[in-house]
Amino acid sequence: QVQLVESGGGLVQAGGSLRLSCAASGSIFNINRMGWYRQAPGKQRELVADIRSGDNTNYADSVKGRFTISRDYAKNTVYLQMNSLKPEDTAVYYCNADVISVGRSLVNYWGQGTQVTVSS
Repeated sequence: QVQLVESGGGLVQAGGSLRLSCAASGSIFNINRMGWYRQAPGKQRELVADIRSGDNTNYADSVKGRFTISRDYAKNTVYLQMNSLKPEDTAVYYCNADVISVGRSLVNYWGQGTQVTVSS
């Protein structure tokens, strides 16, 4: 079993910054991909950014130029640096990972979510 534990959410004023962290632990052989999704009230969960082996990154158009995803491979941790935050960035942010277990099975995992609130 694998656990994803997020931290770093909170309340910030528009224009401010936050940094989210997500650490994966458990029966991990390798992690192909890690990413961040978000879900605002009444809306569907959407991809914010993800990062694959080789540091190939992908961003939602709405966050390009403001958010940066990075990864510490040794610590199985992914980060999301969020700058120039806007009220529309308010959502619960979820960590997601494609994990190859010690038993060589590929499973997708979700974190419990962390609230980000941006006040105007």
